[in-house]
Amino acid sequence: MAEYTLHCFAQSGNAYKAALTLELANADWEPRYVDYFAGETRTPAYRALNVMGEVPVLLHGGRSLSQSGVILEYLAETLGRFGARDPGERREILRWLLFDNHKLTSYTATLRFMRTFAKDPDPAVIAEFRRRAEAAWAILNAHLDGRAFVVGDRLTIADLSLAGYLFWPEEIGVDWNDHPRIRDWLARLREQPRWMHPYALMPGHPRPQAA
Repeated sequence: MAEYTLHCFAQSGNAYKAALTLELANADWEPRYVDYFAGETRTPAYRALNVMGEVPVLLHGGRSLSQSGVILEYLAETLGRFGARDPGERREILRWLLFDNHKLTSYTATLRFMRTFAKDPDPAVIAEFRRRAEAAWAILNAHLDGRAFVVGDRLTIADLSLAGYLFWPEEIGVDWNDHPRIRDWLARLREQPRWMHPYALMPGHPRPQAA
């Protein structure tokens, strides 16, 4: 049995944040497939695991953790990788984790879901989430001016969080050439040893036709 078990599925960018962190650190981990599209997260058994009914959930050392930001902070601590060097960096990483969860992932993930997975989405709603996502991308793109990574001079969980939903440009409907600093930053992440695309790293892709 692996040291870390991650409840995840291939289409989840939030799960990918944790899965990629584990993989880049060469951790002893295994995925546990959650059939989200068949409603598994709404079942009593899954709600007993996570009352919030969300993915990911990380099991480690008798602990059960949910929420990607919490999991990333815990992994940085237990793996000794991708964390802060001092309290100032810790606060800066936390600032970007909160921005990601509230703005960048929130709007990008919803935009992608409506474009790729929802049936008959309202074009006006898609346009509004596109506007909000574009605003978040612009903030990140500006921040990356003259920077290789989001915080400090190396890869941290801030990068791994912010990038979680950005490796699906076709599903989002974005050309990262329009945001060249994000484009180049994502290329740097792809160059990391052991990097894998979410559809290759986690189970559940491709979805059955009936899904």
